[in-house]
Amino acid sequence: MKKIYIYAASVVFALAALEMQAQDRKQPVPGPAPVVHVGQPTTFTLKNGMKVMVVQNTKLPRVSYTLTIDNPLVYDGDKAGVSSILSQMLGNGTKKMSKDKFLEEIDFLGARINFHTGGASANGLSKHNETILNLLADGVLNSVLTQEEFDKAKAKALEGVKSGENSVTQIARRVESAVLYGKKTPVGEFETEKTINNVTFADVQAYYKKYYSPENAYLVIVGDVDYKKTEKAIKSQFEGWAKANTQFAESNYNGNVKATEINFVDMSNAVQSEISLVNEVELKMTDKDYFAAILANQILGGGGEGRLFLNLREAHGWTYGAYSSIGTTRKYPGKFRAGASVRNVVTDSAVTEFIKEIDLIRNTPVKEEELKLAKAKYVGNFVMEIQKPATVATYALYKELYNLPGDFYENYIKNINAVTVADVQAAAKKYFLKDNMRIVIVGKGADVLPGLEKLGYSIKYYSKEADEVAKPELNKALPAGVTISSVVDKYLNAIGGEKKAAEVKSIAVTSSAEVQGMKLESITKIKEGYILSEQKMMGNTMSKQVVTPKGGYALVQGQKMELTGDKLKEVQQEATIFSELKLKGDKSATITGVESLDGKEAVGIKVGKTVSYYDLASGLKVATVMTQEQGGQVMNMTTKYSDYRDVKGVKVPFKQVLNVGIEIINIVTDLKINEGVSDADFK
Repeated sequence: MKKIYIYAASVVFALAALEMQAQDRKQPVPGPAPVVHVGQPTTFTLKNGMKVMVVQNTKLPRVSYTLTIDNPLVYDGDKAGVSSILSQMLGNGTKKMSKDKFLEEIDFLGARINFHTGGASANGLSKHNETILNLLADGVLNSVLTQEEFDKAKAKALEGVKSGENSVTQIARRVESAVLYGKKTPVGEFETEKTINNVTFADVQAYYKKYYSPENAYLVIVGDVDYKKTEKAIKSQFEGWAKANTQFAESNYNGNVKATEINFVDMSNAVQSEISLVNEVELKMTDKDYFAAILANQILGGGGEGRLFLNLREAHGWTYGAYSSIGTTRKYPGKFRAGASVRNVVTDSAVTEFIKEIDLIRNTPVKEEELKLAKAKYVGNFVMEIQKPATVATYALYKELYNLPGDFYENYIKNINAVTVADVQAAAKKYFLKDNMRIVIVGKGADVLPGLEKLGYSIKYYSKEADEVAKPELNKALPAGVTISSVVDKYLNAIGGEKKAAEVKSIAVTSSAEVQGMKLESITKIKEGYILSEQKMMGNTMSKQVVTPKGGYALVQGQKMELTGDKLKEVQQEATIFSELKLKGDKSATITGVESLDGKEAVGIKVGKTVSYYDLASGLKVATVMTQEQGGQVMNMTTKYSDYRDVKGVKVPFKQVLNVGIEIINIVTDLKINEGVSDADFK
């Protein structure tokens, strides 16, 4: 069956376009620097070491609590996942209240209360302040951990890990941290199915007792509260929280490489390459060049006006966005990172442009106008944020955590404006280590490695688990006797036979998926020469496409566009149910070779701009990759097929995963063969 969900991607492109428009807005011209007065919270410290900060704000009748347990990082090793499982269990019942009663109390108040291994948070109406505080304290001090909740949390953690195993983006992020900091460190380790299965209920109980304690805790209260009453209530609730006096082990991190190298992970399902150029940095907010460093990063890749964005997206059209960041941390080395998701065919070219831009800002003074715009953005954001009571509380917490001087934020604008062009260049040289970077790339080796090998960098190869491995085998030999005809015959036999497939004159499919937290409903109807594909969100049509032998149109966000020329011909070719019935006689079809897809060998057959992959063992179609232009961007869209089920003697996939940089998982909820389709559907 043809790929019938490809047009769901239009929703993603529409959302991305809106985001790009927001990023393309010009920054305001800087005006006179305003005088900033940063409010100070009232603070006190409990006998157990917990520090409390109260910011009174009577503008709204609300209150919020944020508890931060600032422990050193912990390496979980072969039990990575114990802390995330515990986070799911906290607050599900206490020694005083059952789970249902506890949650009912929160709902009755219209409040929100959350618990996790790094602390807790709560917010609601200030008239319920005392009750909210009681519930928060009860959950922190008296959470009851049960085997039942452990089993649920562990199952959820396993599901999360499994769902991300084929996500190129998730694999890229975890390998990036693992190779930069070291896989056997608190920052570089990650959860796997194996490590989660190693976690026991006893492990979670021990973790809670050992690390959930007050000696490194900060409680921040913001809202319309009476200080004296709140102080008394907090002391009453939390002074009984006993210290754990836990000793923490120090971690040794990898450090930067002696010479820039490529760290490559081969993922055959990658429709784009995930690129990140990273190096460790020792940058603190108290360093003299801190402000120069963040402004250098802003100019290089801090937003839509950054050099990386203007180069890779605007000038070349290789990506939807290219950015950089520089981080300050207290518990482990910070990180400079520049990255983007790019089309496979331009992966090596994109790496070259990243290096060029980093080299340029290191060795050539930036323009005064660039620096002015970067300063304007930081000053504007700072002035807007400082008006919020929650920001006052956050800044007070940062002063404690980062050991900042008392006037750090009062002098923030002055320090930003004092940065010179020479300061920016010096910071770029110090922190953007062009010659000591790891260029971490996750992509399809067959498409991108030949180009990367010509760049001249040493290449190390890694598995999805961040273990160093041998160079992947890219061009696998085609088994003897495998031809287009043999592949097609095996596929048709696998789905029920050529005769049964030919008897299918129409198909109507309803499916659902989730896109960025919203439900996407899809309706697809096909008969020979005709196709209807419609996507809805919250009852509204987001996109619709109708194709007939005489013409076609696309409807995207209410705008109708007639399909003409080559575009019309392309979509008319899609208007067939089983294209394999015509494939043996198609002289334009070619075999692309054998590739490994999710651990199984599959042979690819290319027709036009689409490559379809068929499992060598089962014969079933397991994926299609279509090259498509959308919004001026040329990209590959992959659809994976699984969960084949028999409908009227023909097997069809009930699960299809569309990958356009993000994954859209379509689950079929209704499928009709030779019914449910009429001529009226294609008007």
